Amino acid sequence: MFTTVGVIGAGTMGAGIAQVAAQGGCTVKLFDAREGASLAAILRNTEALKALAAKGKISPEDATNAAARMRPSPDLEDFHDCDLVVEAIIEDLDAKRQLFRSLESICGDETVFATNTSSISITAIANGMKRPDNVVGMHFFNPAPILPLVEVVAGQLTSAETMDRVEAASLAWKKTPVRCKSSPGFIVNRVARPFYGEAFRVLESGGADVATIDLVLREAGGFKMGAFELLDLIGLDVNLMVTKSVWNAYYQDSRFRPSVTQEEMVAGGLLGRKSGRGFYSYPAGVPVAPGSPFGPSPTLIQYLSESEALDPLVERIKAAGIKVQSRKEEDPLGAGRIRVGNATVCLTDGCSATQLAFEEELTNVVTLDLARDFGTTKRVALARGEETTTAALADAVGLFRALGIEVSVIDDVPGMIVARTLAMLANEGADAVLQGVADAAGVDTAMRLGVNHPEGPLETADRLGLTLINAILVNLQSHIGDDRYRQSLLLQRKVWAGGSFRGE
Repeated sequence: MFTTVGVIGAGTMGAGIAQVAAQGGCTVKLFDAREGASLAAILRNTEALKALAAKGKISPEDATNAAARMRPSPDLEDFHDCDLVVEAIIEDLDAKRQLFRSLESICGDETVFATNTSSISITAIANGMKRPDNVVGMHFFNPAPILPLVEVVAGQLTSAETMDRVEAASLAWKKTPVRCKSSPGFIVNRVARPFYGEAFRVLESGGADVATIDLVLREAGGFKMGAFELLDLIGLDVNLMVTKSVWNAYYQDSRFRPSVTQEEMVAGGLLGRKSGRGFYSYPAGVPVAPGSPFGPSPTLIQYLSESEALDPLVERIKAAGIKVQSRKEEDPLGAGRIRVGNATVCLTDGCSATQLAFEEELTNVVTLDLARDFGTTKRVALARGEETTTAALADAVGLFRALGIEVSVIDDVPGMIVARTLAMLANEGADAVLQGVADAAGVDTAMRLGVNHPEGPLETADRLGLTLINAILVNLQSHIGDDRYRQSLLLQRKVWAGGSFRGE
C-alpha cells in the first residue's frame, strides 16, 4: 500500500486524483508548474470535500482529515519520499518521458511512476528509464472523485509487482481497477469508438436526423445519452482528437475512421456545450421528442420465425391480449419475423428492408431495429422497404402503439441504429479480448463504469445471441462493402462453437 503520493498537474484530472488519494488515506503532494495552481486546486478540493460532508456522503471528520492530507509542493525535489507518483500533464510523449526521467533521479528505487494518459503507449513512456518495470498506466475517468473506473495499464516491461501494487491502491481508494495491456485507446477509448462512429454513418447515409438517432439510442438502445448529446457534452474537438489518435495508432484501420461531418463542425468552431452550439444549441439543448405515427390496433399476429431476441416482445404482445399464432420455425440467423395485417415485420439482421424483400421474395417488409430489451423498451425504430405500402407500415406501427411503445420511422438503412451500434461495440470488445488487451469481464466492467453503458458489450451480445450479432456484421459488410464491419475472429469462433463470451 502506498503512503505518500505525488501528483503532477493541478488541472481537473490532477486535482481529482489528488482528492481520491487523500480520501484513500494517503499523504498527497500536488505540484504544478503554474504558480499558485496547486494551492488553488487544494482549496477547491477542500470545498468539494465539505460539500460531500454536507450531503452526508462522507463524515465531517473524514472531510477535514482528507483536506489536511493534501499540500502543495514547491518543486519536484519535494517528491523524494513519494512511493507513488501520478502524472496528469499534457498528452505529449516527450513531456511525460522527460518528467519521469527527472523523477527517477529524485525518488527511491521502489517508487512507482503512474501516468494518467488516455492514449499514449506506456511502453513508449518508459523507454530510456533505468527502471521501466516501475512505470504503469493509471487511467482515471473524469471526474476522478466520482467515476469508479481505473484502467491499470501494463507496458511491455511493467512488472507484475507494480501492477499488483497499483491495483491494490485503486481498491483501497474505493475505485474499481480493470487490468489491461498497453495498446491504442486501452479498453474504453477503443471499444467506445463505434458508439459515435455508427451514429455518424447513419446520419451521413440519410438514415435519420440527429435528434432521432439520439432518441432511439436512449429509449430503444438503453444508453443514458445519445451519441450526439454525448459528443456535445465531451466536446467535438476532444472526441475527434481521441478518434484520430486511435485511428492513426491502428494504421488508419477503417474500423476507427473519423467522420467528415465531425471534422467540418470542429473546423467551424461548433464544439458542443462549451461553444454554445454543436449538434444542438445551448442552453436550449436536446429538443422534445416528436410524437409517434398512429396505426390500427391488431387483434392477431403470426409469429413466423422465432428468436431469443424477439421472444420478450411476443410475451408482451400476449400480455396485451393480442392473439399470437406461432409457426415455431426458428430463424437460423437468430432474427425473427412477425406478420401483422399486411406487414411482414423482420427483426433486422443487418439487411435493409428492400434487400430482404428482393432476396427472399417477401412483400410489405418492415424492418424492426434491435432494442436492448423488448420486454421493457419504450421505443422502437421501424423502416419500410421501397415497395412497402403506407398501409402496411401503419399496420406495423399500430402493433407497437397497442403495446404502449413509441415508434420512430427511419429510412431503409442496413443495420438501422441500435443493431449496428450494439454489434460493432461487441465486435470491438471481442477483438480487444482476442488481442489480449483485457479479458471479457474486464471489457464489460470498463464499458459499464467508464462510459456508463447499461451493460457490457459482450454481455449484451451473449444475451441477444452471438449468431444474430455476427449476422448483422456479415450483412453490413456485404451490403455496404466496408472492411469496417469485418467480424472478429473470436466472435466467429464463439458462433461456430456455440459458446459465449462470459461463460459456456
